[in-house]
Amino acid sequence: MAHVRRKFHDVIKLKASPIAEEALSRIGALYDIEKRIRGMTADERRTLRQQHARPVLDDLKAWILDTLATVPQKHKLAEAMRYALSRWDALSVYVDDGRVEIDNNTAERAIRPIGIGRKNWLFAGSDTGGERIANILTLIETAKMHGHNPEVYLTEVLARIKDHPEKSLDELLPWIMAPAKATPPVAA
Repeated sequence: MAHVRRKFHDVIKLKASPIAEEALSRIGALYDIEKRIRGMTADERRTLRQQHARPVLDDLKAWILDTLATVPQKHKLAEAMRYALSRWDALSVYVDDGRVEIDNNTAERAIRPIGIGRKNWLFAGSDTGGERIANILTLIETAKMHGHNPEVYLTEVLARIKDHPEKSLDELLPWIMAPAKATPPVAA
């Protein structure tokens, strides 16, 4: 859904469009529902989506189909509408399955560092260097996933590892070690 929303947003960036604004408003209503049900169980989410999101989603599809016939077919707006319609089955899966999110933004944010760093890794020097980079990035992302500030976590691990018993190194893993508490700013 985030990609569909972005297509309509891109239309507005080129030129003001009341139709694209209407599409964004309707999509925004779906995200508002998601905001209200965040944190609920999968069954609760599915039930509430069926009650609240399904009618909005059905109306959005009908509106797109009706409006598409009135828009010049080579226009970016028509392209955005066709993009949404061609992916409609995938866009509506989340309504019937409470485990599924409305979009894949979480997954995309998780892989962004890999995409950004991909060209830099060409200069790892060797296969071994590439493996080392992969190990460090895995450790950094795992630390983030478990609530650590990666810089603070790695600093703490490096400070402790030299005196830490070899048989207990697993105690320093990010999912075992508690995240450091934020230190209050020093008063001037």
